[in-house]
Amino acid sequence: MSEAFVKIDLHGLRKEEAMKVIDKALASAGPTTYQLQLIHGYNRGTSLRSMIHDWYQYDPKVKRIMQGDNPGITVLVLKELY
Repeated sequence: MSEAFVKIDLHGLRKEEAMKVIDKALASAGPTTYQLQLIHGYNRGTSLRSMIHDWYQYDPKVKRIMQGDNPGITVLVLKELY
């Protein structure tokens, strides 16, 4: 994966399925990948948002976690833009 900003749609996935998708994206993130934008939705995606915050805050590849442009998006920052 060589894109700088990767968007991943997690709509309709259970937590375990979403974790597999996110883990695969983290494993294949190249040196030029800065962010993974995880689109989980707002109404039914809150359990995924909580899982992302709870689980991936300890991942060594993730520098920080922030909210995206709206509450239905969570961004995993892999590298800071300076």
